[in-house]
Amino acid sequence: MMELEPRDLYEKLEFDKVLALVEKECLSDLGREVVQKLSPLTDLDKINQLLEEVNEYKLTLAKNDHLPINAYQDIAEDLRMLEVDGFVLPEEGLVRINISLRFVRNIYRFFNQLRQDAYPKLYEIIRPYTFDENLIKAIDKVIDEEGNIRPDASPELMRIRRLIISKQKELDRMFRSLINTYRTKGWLTDNVESFRNGRRVLSVPSEHKRKIRGIIHDESTTGKTAFIEPEGVIDINNDIFDFETEEKREIYRILKELSATLRPYVPQIEIYQSLLIRFDVIQAKAHFANKLNAEKPKLVPKPHLGILRGFHPLLFLKNKQLEKVTVPFDLTLFGANRILVLSGPNAGGKSITMKSVGLLQLMVQSGLLVPVDKESEMGIFHNIFADIGDQQSLEDDLSTYSSRLANARVFLEKADEKTLILIDEFGSGTDPKIGGAIAESILRELNSLKVFSLITTHYSNLKIFAFKTKGIVNGSMNFDSDTLSPTYELQVGRPGSSYAFEIAEKSGLSQKVLKYAKHRTGVNEKAVDQLLVDLQREKQETEEHLKSLTEKQQSLERLIKTYDQLHRDLEYRRKKLKLESKEAALQQTAQSNKDFERLIRELKEQQNLEKAKAAAAQVKEERQQLVSEVTNLQEEIYYQPAPKKEQKGEIKIGDFVRLRTGGATGQVEGIDKKKATLVMGAMRMTVKLRDLQHAGEPLEIQSTRSIQTDTRQSAAEFQNKLDIRGMRMEEAMKIVEDFVDQALVSSVSTLKIVHGKGNGILRKVVRQKLREYNVAMDISHPPAEMGGDGVTLVEIA
Repeated sequence: MMELEPRDLYEKLEFDKVLALVEKECLSDLGREVVQKLSPLTDLDKINQLLEEVNEYKLTLAKNDHLPINAYQDIAEDLRMLEVDGFVLPEEGLVRINISLRFVRNIYRFFNQLRQDAYPKLYEIIRPYTFDENLIKAIDKVIDEEGNIRPDASPELMRIRRLIISKQKELDRMFRSLINTYRTKGWLTDNVESFRNGRRVLSVPSEHKRKIRGIIHDESTTGKTAFIEPEGVIDINNDIFDFETEEKREIYRILKELSATLRPYVPQIEIYQSLLIRFDVIQAKAHFANKLNAEKPKLVPKPHLGILRGFHPLLFLKNKQLEKVTVPFDLTLFGANRILVLSGPNAGGKSITMKSVGLLQLMVQSGLLVPVDKESEMGIFHNIFADIGDQQSLEDDLSTYSSRLANARVFLEKADEKTLILIDEFGSGTDPKIGGAIAESILRELNSLKVFSLITTHYSNLKIFAFKTKGIVNGSMNFDSDTLSPTYELQVGRPGSSYAFEIAEKSGLSQKVLKYAKHRTGVNEKAVDQLLVDLQREKQETEEHLKSLTEKQQSLERLIKTYDQLHRDLEYRRKKLKLESKEAALQQTAQSNKDFERLIRELKEQQNLEKAKAAAAQVKEERQQLVSEVTNLQEEIYYQPAPKKEQKGEIKIGDFVRLRTGGATGQVEGIDKKKATLVMGAMRMTVKLRDLQHAGEPLEIQSTRSIQTDTRQSAAEFQNKLDIRGMRMEEAMKIVEDFVDQALVSSVSTLKIVHGKGNGILRKVVRQKLREYNVAMDISHPPAEMGGDGVTLVEIA
């Protein structure tokens, strides 16, 4: 939990007024109670979650896709009584519970699949819980929409109510008959009938009351009218009374049964109530955010100030009502700067800007969207301290300046690098020279504690100290020197002038008074302010120039790195093209060996041995030269050491590797001196370590679960050339199978398999394996100069 100083910080920064405005947007007292207790958090993930929820609700409002939540009642007392074993909850309590349950059900129904995707953070609130429709059904079975017990709540209740209705009809017939009889005799008043003690009675003038047999229930205040239940309806009324008593007993039994049914679900209903409260608070925050044009800033997991187009929330709302323009401010502290010393004329907006920063920080860490540009970056502070306004105290025997010193002592004791400190009119309240010196010393200590701070002041020594000290930067509120009126625009990087003489002259002070004041002040005081402005401007220009040079240097380094990489790639491709050409030539010489052997046999038959030896030596020399060139190119291409940044260390047991010349990926099972044993699927092979290079783990095909892979990345890593020369038939079949499988997974359409000519066995193996795939393929051989029958080209459709 965040630590705040002083105790009335909410009032100092007017956070209490913001909360009061959010409260007004709540639908229930329960939501208002939660808002009253809102306090800033320090957990970045929790803050982000709260802000995302409000942002998504704000989106529902913008799309006119309103969440179905309305005013709801507090059912905490009803649930507390319902938990008591044997307690019977009355109809009113059940109706309140039913209304809350219906609201929650509507929220669950709101989140269809489309809205779950559109508002994931809001859906996450209800996702862990399921809604039990049976709770509403159980209540609806007993209580109707108007909150009355249903006539068909039970068969017995239905029977009793039928009897009551029957008796009431009988009573009505009897009454009408008696009224007609007594009215013709003149024994009734003009009102004819009334109700007394729950009984239907006749209104009889006192002089006729002895003429009608029955029970007198009441008399008028004047004594002129008697209310008589006639003898003929007494038995009917008694029957109705008995049936109504039975009805009450049956209703009690039904409510008792319903209460017992709901009792085990009290914890679940409490969760539903908490969901309503949570959505109520979120919607209140969202409606308040709409009034402020508030946004969710970018949060960084450390103390940071990076406010763009920030507004004081209360000032913005006030000006909005008055149709006035509110001037936003930008406050971003770059590099090592953490403390802003804000100066400028009175009534220029220094204090309101400082309070805005503190208020916006409290709001965002309490899960409230804030009136800033959404590209703003706001950090997380664990402490916020403020010294604002007159804090003199008669009870504590503290003057204004003493209270300021007491605050400074607390700040220095408790502050750390996660603290935001706001001080208004720093150093004021005592002799300016001494007060300025003490303020400078306190500022020095705060800077050493690496706190973040906004300080307003008029003292020149603090402006000079800020200019000279790393971590502290000057700032000012712009002032139109021509009209001598504030613009309320914040400018970070240069100190401000108080414009005391100019404002005094505008206010109407006599020239005589001003002349004496200027004489007493001297020219140096004003010169200090101007000197600071000039120095700050030069410093800022130098820093901007240095930043520009640094960016250009970084850009140049990136260009050089890119050029080196392109050069290496180009050299690699050139050498590889040359290697492929030499390999093709080598294969061509192998094909031509038969012609040379035939020529040598002919020369031998002709007894021309010297000529045969010379021809054989020439062929051998040409072939050796070609082999040497191929070997050298292979060394340069495949065995050239990688740049240090790309080196992955020595190959170890368990590593995934592949041949430098391309092919399938295998795992190193064992290493013996300079050779490694590889496992590729169901087969093993022994390869020289120098012929291997690191590779990524191969894709596993699982039968029970679907997987997703980025085929673009696989295709980028996949080598579409395979060399199987010198392999046994079984080994080559497995290697070709793995190679083609990986090509299909990587969506590579062109393959090149080098198998050599020889007796053609490996070429047949390749064709046989390719025919096993149920995929359209175009299989061919390149021209003779590119390898001919010794190379198989595959185009996958």
